[in-house]
Amino acid sequence: MTTVTVDTPTEAAAPARGQKPLTEGDQSKGTLIGLWAFVVLPFLALFAAVPVAWGGFLGWTDVAIFAVMYVVTGLGITVGYHRYLTHSSFKATRWLRVTLAVSGAMAVQGSPTQWVADHRRHHQYSDLEDDPHSPWRFGNSVKGLAKGLFHAHVGWLFARELSNRARFAPDLLADKDIQKVDKMFGLLSLLTAVAPGVVGGLVTWSWQGALTAFFWAGLIRIGLLHHVTWSINSICHVYGERPFEMREGDRASNFWPLAILSFGESWHNLHHSDPTSARHGVLRGQIDISARVIWFFEKFGWATNVKWAKEDRLRSKMVDRDAQPKLAR
Repeated sequence: MTTVTVDTPTEAAAPARGQKPLTEGDQSKGTLIGLWAFVVLPFLALFAAVPVAWGGFLGWTDVAIFAVMYVVTGLGITVGYHRYLTHSSFKATRWLRVTLAVSGAMAVQGSPTQWVADHRRHHQYSDLEDDPHSPWRFGNSVKGLAKGLFHAHVGWLFARELSNRARFAPDLLADKDIQKVDKMFGLLSLLTAVAPGVVGGLVTWSWQGALTAFFWAGLIRIGLLHHVTWSINSICHVYGERPFEMREGDRASNFWPLAILSFGESWHNLHHSDPTSARHGVLRGQIDISARVIWFFEKFGWATNVKWAKEDRLRSKMVDRDAQPKLAR
């Protein structure tokens, strides 16, 4: 798979002669309607979660379906969309490639090709003018940063020009399997919202079981995973530790409270320092569930050519070269 270079974010927004433009137009009205439906409704459901649970409308069936759906779709984003399709941290068998793409699409965060194009652009211009979702876009003042955090977290989704897929994701445009998943994105988005309710109804054999499963494992799960993922764009570029060197201007940081919910994605500083590494939580005690899943795939032969972080490379990237960090095993 062709990997787009992300280590030299110096080119200007205007394309050089023969270079494809940065973006390829505004979002369609249909896409915007979908955003309102699949972003705003799950967000509103999050506000209703506590009174609904307090009212007794939360059972173990809902919890079980929620957990399964959150893990499957969350890993679809972190392992599939991010570490595999975007950064080529490993090679996958065909069935695993398709499975990861489908499970990522069911997180309702965009089709595989567009998601990858946006994220590769983010890396190439991280926290610079052409970064699609930098929290520093409006300056360093309190007002500017507050506005920037909202923009990076969710605002950019509603007012953006689409990153040029031909420029940032030509490999995925040429992949017939991924293009089929792209075309199925709308159907998969509907399925991921409705399927939990169907399962809940069949397990409990009741309409209440169907409705509560739809609420918790459908809406709440989609909303929670959205905001965990978006927090990597917002919080993890403002707050936290930066033990590894990055290029000038890049402010990616580690934010440990999100490590479990994000499956290891919040160890964001190392990721921006070494984007193709299959493991982001490389220091002792940094839990990285996504890396362990990739390790599992490797042991079964489903993933090959895994780009594990090398100790000497990590030490060379430390900000404090005299430090003796304990590296994860």
